Parts: sequence; structure tokens; C-alpha cells
Amino acid sequence: MSQSNALDQLKQFTTVVADTGDFESIRAFEPQDATTNPTLIFKAVQQAEYKPLLEKAIADNRSTALSGSTLHRKVIDDLLIAFGREILSIVPGRVSTEVDARLSFDVEATVEKARYLIGLYEKLGTPRERVLIKIASTWEGAQAAAICQKEGINCNLTLLFSLPQAIACAEAGVRLISPFVGRIYDYYKAKTGKEYVGAEDPGVESVQKIFTYYKKFGYQTQVMGASFRNTSQIRELAGCDLLTIAPELLKELKDSPDSVTRKLDESAAASASVEKIEMNQKTFRWMLNEDAMATDKLAEGIRKFAADIVQLEQIIAKSF
Repeated sequence: MSQSNALDQLKQFTTVVADTGDFESIRAFEPQDATTNPTLIFKAVQQAEYKPLLEKAIADNRSTALSGSTLHRKVIDDLLIAFGREILSIVPGRVSTEVDARLSFDVEATVEKARYLIGLYEKLGTPRERVLIKIASTWEGAQAAAICQKEGINCNLTLLFSLPQAIACAEAGVRLISPFVGRIYDYYKAKTGKEYVGAEDPGVESVQKIFTYYKKFGYQTQVMGASFRNTSQIRELAGCDLLTIAPELLKELKDSPDSVTRKLDESAAASASVEKIEMNQKTFRWMLNEDAMATDKLAEGIRKFAADIVQLEQIIAKSF
């Protein structure tokens, strides 16, 4: 019997998710779930094969009474759902659809948007169980997610770089978090000039710490490592609940015959010596403030996603 490739081996320990808006890549690597974000959607609609989705979203809204930024946001919401539904026709599991990053500090508006997006999916026959609403891991984002979860709207808390963010999300009862391995790595590499490899990678260490904390204290929130820069980071997190991986790294794993071994183990984490942190808003803000990397990367990530939404709106505005 021939040795399976690294991707197939990884799937024995971890649910593999495709981090892309590219349908063909999703078909090629057969992930369980798929995630998108404003940057991925913005890139996708600039490709010829995805322009029809944007054109349909625009055409469907030509006769509406809406105008200006309200109209542009409506087209973007329709576009997000169109991408999500196409992805769900390929994957057996779930798709993550992101709330506008400009709402990251507004609990009520985030909840309203989450309800609206789920409503659009359900109106088109997609059950809410197949959708995760992505929300930035601010304090307000966690509180919004807590409300959504009570209403049966499952949430994926993204732009997560630190333990206090992870604890706030778990205590909010969110379905899943996406700690960003690669962006943590980028920060420390830029600061130190060091090329981190394997288990010493600070992005890997961050996810290991969060995974251990969750399993130690019995949180049901799943950990989905995200934003990878190389397959070494992925291999070091084999055994994590889920990993969301870009197509080029999925291909690298699929082409590799090297063995993959479990690195994260729930039972081992449950017996680890870890101190419980009582999380509230003051503690959250102080711990996040004390972590320069997490503070910088959270702010940068929100700005970047917001900028890509603005660029999408500008493309749409030219069509009306």
C-alpha cells in the first residue's frame, strides 16, 4: 500500500478548510469547509470567471429604491451570499461569510448584519447550520457573537492574535475562532529579523497556547489555525480542531510524501498546568494593550479588510 500524501495524513488529525474564494481550488483539494474574507472576494471578482457573480448582484439591484452607499452595501451582501452558496455547492460542510470590518466596534450593528446575512442565506434555501458568520475578535465582536450564538447563528471570530481574545470568544460561546499564525510570524520576523522554524514559530506557539487553554477548561469553541506562511507551521499544528489553508499550501501538502504526525492532543492539553483567567472587559483591554503585536495586528487587519470593502464599493459604484 502506497504512502498517502501529507494532505491526506493531515486530514486524519484535523478538519482541513480551504482559505480561498476560488471555486476550482476548492474542488481540487476537497476540504470539509471553506472560508472567505473581503480581501479574497475583492481579488476574486477581478478575475474573469467570477465577474458574472458581481454582474448578477449589480443587475439584481438595478431597480431597487436604494441609492449611494446603502445600495453598494446591499450589492456586496448579495455578492457575499452568492460566493458562499457557490462554495457550499462544492464543500460538504460550512462556509464562513464576513461581516463588514467597519462594524468591528459596534455590537448592535454587527448583530443586525449577522441576522441579515443569515436571513439572505435562508431565503435562498441555505440552512443556517451551514454558515459561519465571521466577526473581528474585538471585545464588541465577542459580545455580538454571544447574542448571535443564542439565536442559533454560528460565528467564526477572526483576526485573533492573543489569548485574551481567545478567552473572550470562548466565554461568549462562539462556535469557532481563527487565530492568525502567519501574521504573528510576520510581526516577530520583522521585529527580530529571525526566520522562525517549526515549534519555535511564535504564531504556532500562540495557537498551541490557545488550544491547550480551551481543552484544559473544557470550552466547546473550536480552534481553527489560519493565515499560514509555510507548511512547517501547518505540520506543527496537526491535531488542531481545524486548519484553514490557502490553495498554494494545500498543493504543497498534496504533493509531499513526507509523514505528518499529531502535534496537538486534546487529552494531553487537558492535563496541562495552566492558570484560569477571569475575563471581563477591563481585563481584556488591558491584556490586549500589553501585547503590542496583537494590538498592532488586530488594528491593521481591521483597516485592511475595511479598505478592501471600500475598493469593492468603488467598483460597484461605477456600475450605477
